[in-house]
Amino acid sequence: MKASLESVPTGGRSAVVPAAKRATRWIFLVAGIAMSAWAPMVPYAKARLGLDDAQLGLALLAFGGGSMLSMPFVGWLAHRWGNRAVIMTSGLLTCLALPMLASVPRLSTLMAALLYFGATLGALDVAMNAHAVDVERLDGGRLMSGFHGLFSLGGLAGAAVMSSLLAIGVSLTVAASLITAALVATVLALRGGLLDDASHSIDAPKEPLGMPHALAWLLGLLCFVSFLAEGAMLDWSAVFLRDFRGLAPASAGLGYACFSVAMATGRLFGDRVIARHGPAWAVRTGAALAACGFLLVACVPTTATSLAGFVVIGLGASNIVPVMFSAAGRLPGTPPAIAIATATTLGYAGLLSGPALIGFLAHASSLPMAFVAVAGLLVLVGLSARIVQR
Repeated sequence: MKASLESVPTGGRSAVVPAAKRATRWIFLVAGIAMSAWAPMVPYAKARLGLDDAQLGLALLAFGGGSMLSMPFVGWLAHRWGNRAVIMTSGLLTCLALPMLASVPRLSTLMAALLYFGATLGALDVAMNAHAVDVERLDGGRLMSGFHGLFSLGGLAGAAVMSSLLAIGVSLTVAASLITAALVATVLALRGGLLDDASHSIDAPKEPLGMPHALAWLLGLLCFVSFLAEGAMLDWSAVFLRDFRGLAPASAGLGYACFSVAMATGRLFGDRVIARHGPAWAVRTGAALAACGFLLVACVPTTATSLAGFVVIGLGASNIVPVMFSAAGRLPGTPPAIAIATATTLGYAGLLSGPALIGFLAHASSLPMAFVAVAGLLVLVGLSARIVQR
């Protein structure tokens, strides 16, 4: 991969890099929309198939399981065939999952569709981040946080568009098909802008494949903690506001909304902050802010301070994972796709297992004390910030 990217003439970069930056921004947006468009479909699937909470929870595990299964292999595929080929293939396959999810007739087929959805989205996640590292290296600036900011915006937009279509009476299948058609057209239009990084697979020797660099595993563990914090917000913020701050169930989702908007905002402005202060400062300060946010939520017993704490958590956590992925992609001796696949797999393990771990801690003590424990883990991330400058 490195051979083909470095072969881009200096004069030609003035045309190649801006197009690649635009295409990368759009593919992150597409991934965010595709993933979040599923969220408003969940209650429809539960009602259509007559599932209880346990059955639905089992089905939803298939989504994360699919991602975890595909990610370790995608690094090899991207290294062999190039990021563009994997992005185009997995991007189109991910979009096509939405109509399937809207019409599956049985629990078994729902689980199969979610396994497929998770596997293709996981493949897209690894390949687009590896591509983003290549674009960032060619550009010479800091771009990763902005790319992830567009993924966050896509997450907000996908859920909003799907919910709006359903609210005006569009059937679930038609709504999913409309979103799929728009996303497929977008992915097809991006092919020309993505870097052609596969020619080296024939013309140039590839870096040898083997076990990822030890630092890739350490970066992955730090991503595990950051994703665990995000999972805590996704699965436990509404429960906390309802049970400990007395909000009505209909309003309890406000905490996650505050977190999500703050995270998207922090990522959109993150590149400038990182360029000015450096990646280690961004991780150290972000982890400290996120830890303070969890402590504010857990220890100050008012609704207003809890909502403010969710905002602080979102701002603090916003740039940790982008910096980690960027650092993983620059590790010597390991192809970017392999290193990012390692970090992403461990990160998703935190996203999937974190809420359950928090549940165990909450059962053993209390949910506020579980949030305090997450704050402690974030402090450890901040203390390890120097690794991103290696």
